[in-house]
Amino acid sequence: MRDINQFTVTDAVKDSFRDRSNERLVFLLDKLVEHLHDYVRETNLTQEEWLASLNFLYDCGQISTPDRHEFILLSDVLGLSAVVDMVNTKGGGTEMSNLGPFYLPEAPAKELGADLSGDREGVVMLANGVVRDTLGNPLPNATVDTWQADGSGMYPIQDPKQDKFDMRAVFKTDDQGRYYYTTLLPKSYTVPYDGPVGRILRATDRHAWRSKHLHYMLSAPGMRGIVTELFFEGDEYIDSDAVFGVRKSLIGKIQRVGRDDNLEYDLERKPDVRVDFDFVLSPVDR
Repeated sequence: MRDINQFTVTDAVKDSFRDRSNERLVFLLDKLVEHLHDYVRETNLTQEEWLASLNFLYDCGQISTPDRHEFILLSDVLGLSAVVDMVNTKGGGTEMSNLGPFYLPEAPAKELGADLSGDREGVVMLANGVVRDTLGNPLPNATVDTWQADGSGMYPIQDPKQDKFDMRAVFKTDDQGRYYYTTLLPKSYTVPYDGPVGRILRATDRHAWRSKHLHYMLSAPGMRGIVTELFFEGDEYIDSDAVFGVRKSLIGKIQRVGRDDNLEYDLERKPDVRVDFDFVLSPVDR
């Protein structure tokens, strides 16, 4: 029988992964085992704490649904999502930022100039800009998938009385690489606070507020796709976003739109304010 103790067990577990044909998977498992075992040894984790941790993960699974991913939220508040985004920002493209727990695939495709605000109350905002490559060339027919909270700080997906696809759309840039549409200026909101992640925040006296933002997922043929967010200058939580999503390069400036201003776009609705923001995609081989 092997002499397994708290120090030799780590190598024993790693050696148990016998099939090494998938080198990347084995590398990831090896490192995960190393860091988990080191964590236990460094903290002298008690059995009660270990069981509480497992029950916490169980609770995350129990509250998760196709419309709410508690594990993504956990990753966000621990800053893990932020580190993954930072490591994967490559080739000179726009910095990546949090996917968040409320992304939905298959959002409705809409024409440029569409209005996402509907009959909701709030400040109507023109969101617009150009999607470019790293050489500054516009990218026609790029995909711009966007979603957001409304003027009350709630995602429609959180309210069973609303259509979960409201305040979401997928656009294609025009022949100049431009995207443009009107929507509501979003409001700051708290991340979901009624589950296991909320218990961590309360237990450590952390606030749960997110700086107001728009979510984006962008892609184009031959280019590296990105998931990112657009924040707004002057927001009260810009320096203390609960999920560490803010980057200096992702802060836009809100500008008022005058009643007589001539806008360069054909829009369904006249905006009260506008935010101009360009995105950059890098080639897949960079």
